[in-house]
This record gives sequence, structure tokens and C-alpha cells, in this order.
Amino acid sequence: MTWTQEAYCDALTEEVGRFAAAVSGADLATAVPTCPEWTLADLIEHTGIVERWAAEMVRQLAPERLDRRGLDVPVPDDRSQLPQWLADGAGDVVAAFRECDPDAAMWAWGADKHARFWPRRMLHETTVHCADAELALDREPAIQPAVAIDGVDELLDNLRHAGYFRPQVAELRGDGESLHLHCTDADGEWTITLEPEGYVWDHGHTKATVAVRGPAADLLLLLYQRRRPDDGRYEVIGDDRVLTHWLEHSVL
Repeated sequence: MTWTQEAYCDALTEEVGRFAAAVSGADLATAVPTCPEWTLADLIEHTGIVERWAAEMVRQLAPERLDRRGLDVPVPDDRSQLPQWLADGAGDVVAAFRECDPDAAMWAWGADKHARFWPRRMLHETTVHCADAELALDREPAIQPAVAIDGVDELLDNLRHAGYFRPQVAELRGDGESLHLHCTDADGEWTITLEPEGYVWDHGHTKATVAVRGPAADLLLLLYQRRRPDDGRYEVIGDDRVLTHWLEHSVL
């Protein structure tokens, strides 16, 4: 799949709708095990606010990070209305992304300091939090392989830049140890090499210190710490200490 600005906007619209549908009618006091101390209501509110914050930054082409606390984002007092509030906000959010110049320079915490960073980031933010909700409700996350594969790319593109809010990523370094991820349901693979100054990655196929094979969606959820490598969904070959080190220091 070729990921364009329009494709990211279309996929984000789909993911917000999927998230809202997943939590509609659910008990919003349900705990979310993958986001400790959050309920479904907290998860929905967080996602809706972050999406609106990102859209406002794109509208302004903000040269610096806007403080979310300074934005006037009305949230329903009746928390049972949160699923509809999430769904209703998608139109304005996606419109802001569609109307922007994707090449316009602006603040972004990741590698790509342009407006195009944000539709991609919000697609994967929403996808992972939708999966959080589905897991909390004992449902299998329904992540499309193409979305999951780009989600892994996006995480690896940006993770090394996350030090200002996740300082532990500075420990993603080593002496040439490598981690190979291989999709079993789609054409996707990644090799991550831990070097003294940090990690590098590519889509190459090579013998690595440790290899992990599994469906694209499960690999994405593993990298986001939503699944465990020993839960029977993965084939892990080699020195799993490298995988453990990666997972311990890559939490977003």
C-alpha cells in the first residue's frame, strides 16, 4: 500500500469509527489493563483530546509544542457520551489534516518536522488505543496488516527522538546486537541493530541475534507492550535477552 496524506486521513477516519463502535454501550468504568490506572472513559477522553490537540497544532502550523492544558476542548460531563464525542470529533480533526500542506514545516516530536507527521501519528495513536479498548473488553484487536506494518515503521522512525518524554530510549544501544521482526501474514520485516550511539533499522532480511515471527498486528502490539513475547502468538528464535532489553527501554 502507498501511504499518502489522503490515505492516512482515510485510515484515521476508519480507526476513530472503529474505536467509537468498540466502546459504544460498554461499561466505561472498565479497567484498561494495558494502560494501568485508566478506565475506558479515561482512554477515550485521552484519545479525543490528543487528536484535537494535534489538529489545532496543524491548523496553526505551530512552530513549538502547544500546551494541551491551554486548549479549550469541551468534554462531555456525562461520560456515557464519550464514545459519541470521540466519533463526532473525527470530522474536524481529519478536515484539518486534509486541508494542510503536508510539506509545511512545524513542530513535531518525531523525525519528520512537517505537518504530514501528525495524520500518521494520530492514525497509530488511535489504532493502539483502540486495541487497548478491545483488549479491555476481551476482544481481539482488528488491526489491518497494512496499518500495522506502517505502525512498526512509524514507531522505529520516531522512537529515537522520544527522549524528552521517555528518557529510557537512550538505552536502546549496544555493540551490534540485532533484532529481526518478520510478519507471517503479510510482506513485512525489519532488522534493528543496537549500536554504541543508538539503534539503526532497515527492512532487510538477515540473521539476527534474536528473531521474532508473528502476524503484523501482533508484532505492532508487542512493540507497544500490549502483548507479551511469551503469550504463544510468537516464534522467538535466538537470544531473547536482546528482545527483553528492547522492550524494557522502548515503552511509549
